[in-house]
Amino acid sequence: MHYARVDGAQTSALSPVIVSIETDLSQGLHAFTLVGLPDKAVEESRDRVAAAIKHAGFTSPKQRNQKITISLAPADLKKEGPMFDLPIALSYLLAAGDIRFDPEPYLFVGELSLDGRLMPVRGVLPLVAEAKRKKKKGVFVPAENAAEAALVPGIPVYAAESLAQVIDFLNTKKTPDNKKRVGQEIKPTPQTKIAPDFGEAQFAFEDIRGQESAKRAAIIAAAGGHNLGLSGPPGTGKTMLARALASILPPLNFDDMLEVNSIHSVAGVLRDQILTLPPFRAPHHTSSYVSIVGGGATPRPGEATLAHKGVLFLDEFPEFERRVIEALRQPLEDRVISVARAKGTAQFPARFTLVAAMNPCPCGNYGHPEIACTCTPIALERYRRKISGPIADRIDLWCTMGPVELSELGKRNREGTETTAARARVLKARAAQQKRFAKNKNPNKTNSELNPREIDDLVPLTPKAREILEKAGTRLALSPRAFHRVIKVARTIADLDEHPDINESHVLEALQYREKKS
Repeated sequence: MHYARVDGAQTSALSPVIVSIETDLSQGLHAFTLVGLPDKAVEESRDRVAAAIKHAGFTSPKQRNQKITISLAPADLKKEGPMFDLPIALSYLLAAGDIRFDPEPYLFVGELSLDGRLMPVRGVLPLVAEAKRKKKKGVFVPAENAAEAALVPGIPVYAAESLAQVIDFLNTKKTPDNKKRVGQEIKPTPQTKIAPDFGEAQFAFEDIRGQESAKRAAIIAAAGGHNLGLSGPPGTGKTMLARALASILPPLNFDDMLEVNSIHSVAGVLRDQILTLPPFRAPHHTSSYVSIVGGGATPRPGEATLAHKGVLFLDEFPEFERRVIEALRQPLEDRVISVARAKGTAQFPARFTLVAAMNPCPCGNYGHPEIACTCTPIALERYRRKISGPIADRIDLWCTMGPVELSELGKRNREGTETTAARARVLKARAAQQKRFAKNKNPNKTNSELNPREIDDLVPLTPKAREILEKAGTRLALSPRAFHRVIKVARTIADLDEHPDINESHVLEALQYREKKS
């Protein structure tokens, strides 16, 4: 046999793509050619694969006078990363006649070290899901990727530690000289058990002294998926509140969990622990545009996408680069980020709850009852202008956190029930939203994602509430977007109160969270 085809895979942006690795061997002077738009990491696989094959007990491709041509199809897709090492090695050994098995039912993913060990790669989870859609009968992955790969139900996942172990499991051309090189046969990896464990939150509502209005705003934000802006002097608990908000969000359902873990897997930030709770991302204000929004020559997801289905916390919000702040307009409105490059356009999901924290001024003491602000009027105005009107309009709830009395710091809720009670209220409000949006066959939607038509159809206001809202909207010069966002927040407040309609008290509370124009 001088030809073989084995299936590997890679991700393009966040989309999985099956890649066929075809090997052709012919007589002649030794040559080892890789075609199909390979990048540098794929090109270098020739040396890794040759050494791994030698250490697995077979003749290295470099020791044979053969012209070796390996094609990675589709040819017009850029091939990136070391995840093709395993299928390239198997494809060569099949073509050379050194091993025999049927490769058609399987997908192979993994990087090879020089001694033949299988090294972990990123993006395994969406590749396994794609293999299931393509009706593959099994996927071979490095042992260190086993936990994430096993999240996908309904397809066997074989976690291997070396090339030799994969060959021993698959090879039907066994001879007395071709003995097993590992102690035990590969077995399918058991499906990962999914059991969200809230555990003890790193920051809980009990830890935040006072700030009852801000806690209320955080509960509303969590219940409806609304964006929250926090302003106050340093040390008033803005960061603690943002993390406490993340701790009361509902756990991810199975489909969302697969999506979130797939994103983190492709980005290479998925560790040993599978995410069952919404992610919390808190990039530093010096982070670059690409690291927040995503992109690059080959588009990769940024922090906004890594926060998908969770919380994106931007502390010192005005200190972020201006174009980073303005780039948030699209995801805050459309829940996606579109990255256009000469090679094409990539769309990354970005359904996150934004928590933006800031000081009231550069020195942090503007409005402080005891400490004088040292900022000049020009510096104050420049600082405020860093948050443009369109961005401020997209933040549903604005809350000011004042200084905390030192006497409050000694008080503590020893019962530890505040976070538990807040989470229970959020879960109940989310359940009400699921029931409401099930009519539109979109039960995973939150109030923050209502469009104008759905507001008219699904969010009734009492006549008195509508009258108050229209008068207040005129007086406050609310934009149509801000007007609708007040209704969405009022709907969440009504859900927290377990009320079917929005009445005047819900509207009045929602209005108090709008940004105060100075």
